[in-house]
Amino acid sequence: MPKLPTLEPTVQIEDDRTAISVEALRRAVLDNLFYIVGARQQGASDQEFFTAVAYTVRDRLLARWLATWDCYKKQDVRVVCYLSAEFLMGPHLANNLLNLQIEGSMRQAVSALGRDFDQILQQESEPGLGNGGLGRLAACYLDSMATLGVPAIGYGMRYEFGIFHQQIRNGWQVELTDYWLRYGNPWEIRRPHEAVEVGFGGYTETGTDSAGIYRVRWVPASVVKGIPYDTPILGYRSGIANDLRLWKSEATDSFYFDRFNSGDYQGAVAGKTFAENISKVLYPNDEEIQGKELRLQQQYFFTSCALQDMIRLHLRVGRSIETFHEKWAIQLNDTHPSIGVAELMRLLLDEHGLNWENAWEITSHSFSYTNHTLLPEALERWTLPLFAALLPRHLEIICEINTRFLNDVRKHCDGDEGRISRMSLIDEQGEKYVRMANLACVGSHRINGVAALHTDLLEKEVLRDFYELWPQKFINVTNGVTPRRWLAVSNPEQAALMTRHIGDAWIGNLEELKRLEAFAEDAAFRADWRKVQHSVKVRLSQYISEVVGVSVDPASMFDAQVKRIHEYKRQHLNVLHILTLYFRLKHKPDVEITPRTFLFGGKAAPGYMIAKLIIKLINSVGEIINNDPDVKDRLKVVFLPDYSVSLGQKVYPAADLSEQISTAGKEASGTGNMKFAMNGALTIGTLDGANIEIRDAVGHENFFLFGLTADQARSRLSEGYRPRSIYESNPFLREAIDSIASGQFSDGDRGLFRPLLDQLLESDPYLLFADYQSYVDSQDRVSDTYRNQETWSKMAILNAARMGEFSSDRSIREYSQSIWRVQPITGLP
Repeated sequence: MPKLPTLEPTVQIEDDRTAISVEALRRAVLDNLFYIVGARQQGASDQEFFTAVAYTVRDRLLARWLATWDCYKKQDVRVVCYLSAEFLMGPHLANNLLNLQIEGSMRQAVSALGRDFDQILQQESEPGLGNGGLGRLAACYLDSMATLGVPAIGYGMRYEFGIFHQQIRNGWQVELTDYWLRYGNPWEIRRPHEAVEVGFGGYTETGTDSAGIYRVRWVPASVVKGIPYDTPILGYRSGIANDLRLWKSEATDSFYFDRFNSGDYQGAVAGKTFAENISKVLYPNDEEIQGKELRLQQQYFFTSCALQDMIRLHLRVGRSIETFHEKWAIQLNDTHPSIGVAELMRLLLDEHGLNWENAWEITSHSFSYTNHTLLPEALERWTLPLFAALLPRHLEIICEINTRFLNDVRKHCDGDEGRISRMSLIDEQGEKYVRMANLACVGSHRINGVAALHTDLLEKEVLRDFYELWPQKFINVTNGVTPRRWLAVSNPEQAALMTRHIGDAWIGNLEELKRLEAFAEDAAFRADWRKVQHSVKVRLSQYISEVVGVSVDPASMFDAQVKRIHEYKRQHLNVLHILTLYFRLKHKPDVEITPRTFLFGGKAAPGYMIAKLIIKLINSVGEIINNDPDVKDRLKVVFLPDYSVSLGQKVYPAADLSEQISTAGKEASGTGNMKFAMNGALTIGTLDGANIEIRDAVGHENFFLFGLTADQARSRLSEGYRPRSIYESNPFLREAIDSIASGQFSDGDRGLFRPLLDQLLESDPYLLFADYQSYVDSQDRVSDTYRNQETWSKMAILNAARMGEFSSDRSIREYSQSIWRVQPITGLP
């Protein structure tokens, strides 16, 4: 970069903004503290210092970001557009420092300014723009795409309020507002000049254009603006910085002066209120019709913004609209953005004047669809009246797609009306619905599951009709997680131990961890491994004491289950095992037992009462066990409130045992299982989701298996499953259930947990009772193995060493080759 003429002493602009020496970083932090934050070094708070550090790091991202997009334009690349309703990015600062390779220099610079670097890191507000695995997977994939040089834009929503903060009061979950923007967001750049307009409601008009061609015009009842906010996502050692573009909704006219002057003060800002509500909060409670309507508004809003943006970028460089699908690969991350199929058709037909055949050719070759669920209730549907009122033109397009599609189906199904009914985009059984998963399947050229079992079940059950019609569309891409955040950033002690013995190439190529296998037989290395693990557990123990107020022994086995609270994930099966251990101690207080600290974490959807009751049960059981003198601290039960990416970074490295105990055939993949195993935790789990592939990779002897298979679970339920008979015949299970029913863990209130117990005794849809004894037996094997720390350490090292294939880098390579047909860029300056 050329120097600008300045007064002496000469200041090199490049050095001020991009240099990475300790002195340059120290000077840059002070400059940003003074000129951007408006504070002096002596009186600045830690939050102000964090902001200055973040802007200093962002400066060093921007040159790479601009160079990346210049290179993309020069090479005329095909760009991946990852559409996701959630992006659970986690704190940016530590990850960016790692990827820039300046963590050590910045630590020294901050220390030279008299500040505690680790304390500064803790100041970052975490953007809670996701509910769990879906949003975190999207974040991992953005990291890997930038690391591998895959041209990409992540498109989503800039929610003003993220997933709620969770407090535990008297054992119950309480939801509090997550105002993650309270101190601003130094990583993002607002782009108001790139705004687009999005319509809702209204009606359609038909007519012919000047060439006599039939056209439809949508006249929306209301229009909002989508304002993009860009965040650079830097790859590890790649120099590539891709874009996360999140959309905020604003009013086209935020204030109606005439209404204000006439005394209509609420009406003066009504448009602003309507528009801003769309991006106000992540996942509003959709038990009421207003909540359902807002969720559909959100999904259409960000998807329309993204597609309009792609078309604008496509045309801006002089391309023809007819080549759109050649330059854009649009990935639907689950069904939330599947309205994009109808929206792209609308844009091509109504705004750009293409005929139906050409528009469909472009649309169906642009989209690919990742399914993330096997639960029928998670395959989104919208009632026809709601859809028609909100998106009338899109309903017309969907009906036309459906007519043409079903005509093709009839040619292949020999009059099978049941199949035609199941595959229709409109569910006409009773109240009519638009089936969004069906729309995604019809409008996409590729459909993938996220674990081998999941894809198999999609093909055989959930999407069987579509698979039989289009087997060539279906492919599996097992999920992965980024080793940068989930090992290098989260577990620096273990990362340093690995690097000392095999170098640091594993950070960019996780398969390199395979070289650790040789050290599993090395007694000195195993001792170092245990020492590192103990220090990490001590740190988590201190956190638990400060936040939860429970004292735990870091020498005990840390047995962790942290994930969204849901019945199929079976946190309550874990509780039944805890009660079984507890009553062993009560009956024989001197019995030998492996000390355990049971760690739970996760949020329940605000309207999901059974899940919230499970949280209450966990806390109620913990309250009794943690204070029972007969237990003598051999068992502790801890619920970690407000589970998040930041908290996960504390838990995954500290866990000895990973609980992956969902009912077989219910979990699509899981990624927590990968994060735990990558850090050396052993897994107890069912043959569900990616557990199967993890078990095959780490070795069956290094995985604690229990429970029914997916086929066995399905057969058990279909053959007249009677959970009460298992309860009556198993004295240990009966003792655990009866203790809850008696009010022993609810201050004598026999009715508190009755809804949960009645469901288990009468139907038990997730087969807790069927898997109970197998689970307890497997847990006994866990306890026996943990007593031999040499054996446990060896198994832990082998788990970590064999997790290379579960890097998100491998997943992205598979998507790039088999679905997106994109090549990594070359020639970046």
